Amino acid sequence: MADSDNKNKDAEDELAGTEQPFVQHLVELRDRLLYCVYGLAVAGILLAIWPGPGGLIDLIAMPIRAHMPPDAKLIAIGVFSPFFVPLKVLMMTAVLLALPWLMYQAWMFIAPGLYSHEKRFALPLIFFGSLLAYGGIAFVQFFVLDKMFSFIQKFTPAAVAATPDISSYVEAILSLYIAFGVAFQVPIVVMLLVRFEMVTIEKLRSFRGYFIVVAFVIAAVLTPPDVVSQLALAVPMCLLYEVGIIGARYFAGGKKSSEEKEEESADSSASS
Repeated sequence: MADSDNKNKDAEDELAGTEQPFVQHLVELRDRLLYCVYGLAVAGILLAIWPGPGGLIDLIAMPIRAHMPPDAKLIAIGVFSPFFVPLKVLMMTAVLLALPWLMYQAWMFIAPGLYSHEKRFALPLIFFGSLLAYGGIAFVQFFVLDKMFSFIQKFTPAAVAATPDISSYVEAILSLYIAFGVAFQVPIVVMLLVRFEMVTIEKLRSFRGYFIVVAFVIAAVLTPPDVVSQLALAVPMCLLYEVGIIGARYFAGGKKSSEEKEEESADSSASS
């Protein structure tokens, strides 16, 4: 009992005297926001140089053009669409490219208020979360869109020319990028819930069946009304949920489950 009290006292004293005035917090927030703007500017300039707005449009248009006639192209209905749509794609790509930098700045802002054991897992989470976001976007670009447009093309009448508008196409795929990038963060959420003792691994396992239903509901809401894209989002979410449960065992810092604690307490009481 005395040891646990000493540990709690050490944890409380770790941040003692580190409080900062409110104005200093605002100054720190301003600096971090400026760093984010600088990072976005650098990413935007690099993308504008190579591959350029036109190259980015060609890249994201590859999945749908593969299912269009050889000489067919996407059309621009709006007067300013040829200018604003590539600019929008450039800005969104710059955000994705600078995502680790943006997350790092957010972590640097909240780091002074964290304990040392909390700081240790912050940077791995930023790295792992960025990889998962990039993985979700790549999964959309190289698998989901191809299967989705192939599925849709089968229902297109022969008398109809499938020449989508570039603005509506970009909005549709950007929503898919965001949906999959966020949905692929399921392992991070699961591990954080276990790490902060908001839920146990045993409860996560018992909730597995309900999560499958939740995953399919989320996929039905976030994806277009076709079976391919809904399955492509729901199935990875279920698999990543299992990955999160496995990772939570190690990420929880060696914490013992409730069953193990009960067994140990029963053994100790029996021996005494």
